[in-house]
Amino acid sequence: DFARYPGSKVTIETFENGPPIEAPVAVRLSGDNLEVLKALAAKTEAVLRETPGARDVFNPLRIDRTDLNLGIDEAKAATLGVPAGAARRVARLALSGEETARYRDDDGDDYPVKVRLPLGPLGRNDLSALDHIYVPSGQGQATPLSAISSPVLQSSPARIDRYNRVRTVTVTAYVQTGALTSAVTKAANARLARDLVAPPGYKVSLGGQAEAQSSSFAGLGAAVLIAILGILAVLVLEFGRFQSALVVAGIIPLGVFGAVAALWLTGNSLSFTATIGIIALMGIEIKNSILLVDFTEQLHRQGVPLREAIEKAGEIRFLPVLLTSVTAIGGLIPLALEHSGLYSPLAIAIIGGLVSSTVLSRVATPVMYWLVSGRGKRDIIAPGVTLPASEVLA
Repeated sequence: DFARYPGSKVTIETFENGPPIEAPVAVRLSGDNLEVLKALAAKTEAVLRETPGARDVFNPLRIDRTDLNLGIDEAKAATLGVPAGAARRVARLALSGEETARYRDDDGDDYPVKVRLPLGPLGRNDLSALDHIYVPSGQGQATPLSAISSPVLQSSPARIDRYNRVRTVTVTAYVQTGALTSAVTKAANARLARDLVAPPGYKVSLGGQAEAQSSSFAGLGAAVLIAILGILAVLVLEFGRFQSALVVAGIIPLGVFGAVAALWLTGNSLSFTATIGIIALMGIEIKNSILLVDFTEQLHRQGVPLREAIEKAGEIRFLPVLLTSVTAIGGLIPLALEHSGLYSPLAIAIIGGLVSSTVLSRVATPVMYWLVSGRGKRDIIAPGVTLPASEVLA
């Protein structure tokens, strides 16, 4: 629909929560010479337009800005007694206007009062307006601006930005609906590495979501490692044996598998919030696994044979574990269906991990406990428990 308006450039921006970025996909070109940057930006723009999934590519240097140079003849202006810089100040006052006072109405509202030349019939100034501008001289006389100027139109860069004190051009692009920003960025980066050769002294770097994710994930690896080590330490203190703690923590890969699969099936990437969801998922999984392993050891300490204790604990504790997971999943479904770029991946990761860990732990956790415990060779006989002679011999 917007393509029907000639001469217009319309960009659709989808509102998303998260850190402030220029655009989902951004390529920064840094260097000193604006002409070289302009050429590199044109090549980068062409690459982004050819990248599948990219839309609304914007190159700030694609179209030059047209400026009006008054062409003041300083020697002639000095001869006529016009002070230096007066012609430019008067032209700015006449064309752009200057606030000279404020008007307050009866209701107490203030309005600025601007002094300027009248606008043309189209609501803007024409070049002919320069003929009506007079510049005061030192003798108090008015000199026509046309007598000391020869106006010319000049082209110049539309904007000059600096990033880390270096001239930088940022070519940006948005992502089509249903496309992953990470996939589009990866494809664009691969094309740029192949087709764009930066001269010496010029640098090509990624901004946008790729830079935000890199900054967010910078300290996340250490946080995940600390979380896992903390969980293992608590489990060892709880059970007193590293084997039991290993069985309880063995459910973590099952949940991570389900979380990653759920993100892949729903078309979401492993974003920062999705990783936070996986960390939260570990705590829920551990809680459910503790219910099963702890009850198994309670039965075993009471004299129940290991295999029977494992089977009985699985039957009795499975329903509480299932209800806990179902309750958590039900609470997260509205957040997952919200289609929020910030919170939906978090909910989807937890839901997928709970589904896979709840189903697979029904088989994996008892088997791991059976294998780690030496397949029943370490059965504990509680004091006062009488066993049949055949069982003792066995």
